[in-house]
Amino acid sequence: MRVGCPKEIKTLEFRVGLTPDSVLELTRAGHEVLIETNAGAAIDFLDEQYEIAGAKIVSTPEEIFAEADMIVKVKEPQLHECAMLCEGQTLFTYLHLAADKPQAEALAESGCWAVAYETVTSDVGTLPLLQPMSEVAGRMSIQVGAACLQMAAGGRGVLLGGVPGVEAGKVVIIGGGTSGYNAAQMAVGMHADVSVFDRSITKLEELDTIFGNRIQTVYSTAGALAEAITTADLVVGAVLVPGAAAPKLITREMLGTMKKGAVLVDISIDQGGCFETSKPTTHQDPYFEVDGIVHYCVANMPGAVARTSTLALNNRTLPHAVNLANRGVQDALRRDRHLKRGLNVAKGWITHEAVAEDLAMKFKEADDLL
Repeated sequence: MRVGCPKEIKTLEFRVGLTPDSVLELTRAGHEVLIETNAGAAIDFLDEQYEIAGAKIVSTPEEIFAEADMIVKVKEPQLHECAMLCEGQTLFTYLHLAADKPQAEALAESGCWAVAYETVTSDVGTLPLLQPMSEVAGRMSIQVGAACLQMAAGGRGVLLGGVPGVEAGKVVIIGGGTSGYNAAQMAVGMHADVSVFDRSITKLEELDTIFGNRIQTVYSTAGALAEAITTADLVVGAVLVPGAAAPKLITREMLGTMKKGAVLVDISIDQGGCFETSKPTTHQDPYFEVDGIVHYCVANMPGAVARTSTLALNNRTLPHAVNLANRGVQDALRRDRHLKRGLNVAKGWITHEAVAEDLAMKFKEADDLL
């Protein structure tokens, strides 16, 4: 198979779909790999390294899309990239379609097979290709939240860890999954006062076993959350409904109960955000203020630490990329039920039920198209 990897084009997005080591695995398996020039240069993966691994360097993304049987990316294709996809071509990347109807429509129109990292599953019920970026985003949420609390960003001027004689900042984490757990790790490490909210008692028990009395675990109800945010300095939204839009858990009206200069970090923004006042931002212009509350809603948070993120992502995506290349998309999906759950669009249909429901688009089971 001919596998193509274009350079990412979202604002300040420096991750790359394939590392030189990943290219070597694909070429050793007998596949041809096309890499757009300078696709990984910003994070020190140079064209020369890709060539040594057996890749062919091409000058433009148009060449990648025209010649490759499978496109491997990191972020969702922009609309002009969707227009370059063709019928029967495989796209393997993050999609987050539930919050992006124009992209879903463009992918359906192309006739491609679009496999989304974020809905591939595992035997233990996790989302293994989403996990590494959730780990990065969770850890970053505390880092960027702490920066937003500084006066220069419009924050309250609170140091999360406090100092002797001054109480620590209060951190509320909504969601105890991978992102929430990693956020808690960082917040605890900074000596903040940490509360984690979740609706799964099992998850709360796990967190209690791990952290003990270093955090408070709270069953998430509307009332409990509304009370907690009134004293919070930093609130991290780490809610995930696989494939579907995130629920809005903090309304604009609730902002009026919060401390002036408190910070909301919305990790869920890729799925539409879990705060009513959230809107996607970029690393170039990362935060904004609503009713005195600072919002950080960067839609590709892990892109800020692009080398770490690229390596972590390739560790998880490479086996599936090799499987897709070895077997072709249809045979690979038939043989691997977890990879099949990653299929979001095929032959003009939405094949993920939650996405189709959120976007009010036509749905067909993947099995009916294989």
